[in-house]
Amino acid sequence: MITGELKSQVDKIWEAFWTGGISNPLTVIEQFTYLLFIKRLDEEQNRKEKRALRTKRPIDKPVYQEHQQVLRWSSFKEDAPQVMFERFTQPQEVADGLTVFEHMKSIGAQEGVFAQLMKGATFMIPTPRLLALVVDMISAINMDDRDTKGDLYEYLLSKMATAGTNGQFRTPRHIIKMMVEMVKPQRDEIICDPSCGSAGFLVAANEYFHEKDQEAFMDADFNTHFNAGMFNGLEFDNSMVRIGAMNLQLHGIEHPQLHFMDALSEDNKIEEQYSLILANPPFKGSLDADSVESSLLQTVKTKKTELLFLALMLRMMKLGGRCAVIIPDGVLFGSSKAHKDIRKEIIENQKLEAVVSMPSGVFKPYAGVSTAVLFFTKTNSGGTDKVWFYDMKADGYSLDDKRTAVQANDIPDIIARFHKPEEEAKRARTEQSFMVPLAEIKANDWDLSINRYKEIVYEEVVYDAPADIIQAIKTLDQERSNALKALEELMR
Repeated sequence: MITGELKSQVDKIWEAFWTGGISNPLTVIEQFTYLLFIKRLDEEQNRKEKRALRTKRPIDKPVYQEHQQVLRWSSFKEDAPQVMFERFTQPQEVADGLTVFEHMKSIGAQEGVFAQLMKGATFMIPTPRLLALVVDMISAINMDDRDTKGDLYEYLLSKMATAGTNGQFRTPRHIIKMMVEMVKPQRDEIICDPSCGSAGFLVAANEYFHEKDQEAFMDADFNTHFNAGMFNGLEFDNSMVRIGAMNLQLHGIEHPQLHFMDALSEDNKIEEQYSLILANPPFKGSLDADSVESSLLQTVKTKKTELLFLALMLRMMKLGGRCAVIIPDGVLFGSSKAHKDIRKEIIENQKLEAVVSMPSGVFKPYAGVSTAVLFFTKTNSGGTDKVWFYDMKADGYSLDDKRTAVQANDIPDIIARFHKPEEEAKRARTEQSFMVPLAEIKANDWDLSINRYKEIVYEEVVYDAPADIIQAIKTLDQERSNALKALEELMR
C-alpha cells in the first residue's frame, strides 16, 4: 500500500519534471523509468560485489567494469550538476567512450527484458539542474523492498491522465484485480496480455500469487517458471513496452516475455501457447485487411480491432485455455455479420461462462464508453450450457470524471457469486445476476446484452383522484390567504 510520504515524493519529482520543461506525461514516465533502471543497475552491481566478497570469487558478469565506475549511480549522484549532466550526454573516455545513458542501453540480456528493449530510448532531460534535482529526489526514496518499488511505479503510472492513441487507455486497477480474482490463476499458468501497455494485468496476476499463494514461492520449479515463463505480453508501442517491462521488474519479475509487435499483424505467429489471457484490447479503429494476420480473417471477416482481438485470443490460447477480456458493449449486441460470427464462435464452439456488464463511468476520465467483461474457455467443441450475467451498477467509485471513492461497490459480490454457479442458477431474472440457457441466447441471434434477458418489475403507482387533488390545492390556497391576512393584521 503506497504511503502518503511516498506519494508526496513522487509528486515532487513529477512537479520538478513539469517545471523543468517536460510536460508530456508519457515523456516524464519514460525519463523517470530510465533513471530508476540506472539506479537498479548500480544496486545489482552492489549485490554482485557483496557476493564476490563473501565467496572470495571474481564478480560474475559485472554490470560495470573497473574502469566504468564513473557511470554508476552511486558515483555520479555526488557530482556537481554540470559534471553529472556530462556523464549522461558526453562520451566518457575512461569508460570506453560510453555515457551513462549509452551504457544503460548496451547492458544487454543479462539484466532482463527491459535492457533488451532499450533500442530507440532517448535521453530528454534538458538541463543539468533538472537532472541533478531528480537524481537527488530518487536517491532519497527508500526502495529496499519489492512492494515499495511496485507501489511507487503504479502510482507514477496513475498520473497518466490522458488517453493514448488508437483507443488505448489505462485500465482501472480495481477492475483488473476483480478479473484476476475471478479467474484465480494457477501455478502452472502461462499468462498473456496481447495488448499489454503498462502490463497492469500481468502485474495483478503476479500480485495474486504473492497475496493468495505465498507457499508457491518455496517451490524452486515454480520460481523458475514464475520469473521466466509465466508472464507474457505483446505491445506495438515502443515506449509502452519499456514501461511495462520496468513495471514488471519493479514488481519482482526479472525476465517477463514481452514482445514489441502489433499483435494483429502477420508478424505475430503465436498459436495455442497460453493457458490464460487477461486483456483490455484497443476498442477504436479499423485496420486495413491486408495488414491483418490472415488466419484471424478466417474466424471473423472484419476490420474492427475489438472483434479481431477476440479471434486472436482464441488462436493464441491452448485447448482448455481461459480468457477474461474487456470489450465495448457493441460487441455484445452488434448486428453485423462479423459481430454475430464472433459471438457464435465463442458461444457455440467454445464455452462462454460469464458476461459482466459495467457502467459507462468505469473508464472515466479516459472515456465514457460502456463496457463488459467476457469470461470464456477454449474447447473447440462447445460446452456452453448456461451463461451467467451480472449487471454491475457500482464499482466503488463515483461514475463521473472525478472518480472519488464511494461506499457502493458490487465487485465483492461479483467475485463471490461467480464462484458459486449452483446458487446463481436459482436466481430470478429480476435480480442483479442470473443464468440464461444456451437455447435462449441462440434464439436471440447470439445477443449477449443483459437487457435482452433481464426482467423488469413495474410497481403500480396509485394517484389521488383529480377532484381530490383540486380540493387539496383549494385548501392550500385558503391557508395561504389566511396566513397573509394574519400577517397584515400584525403590521397595522
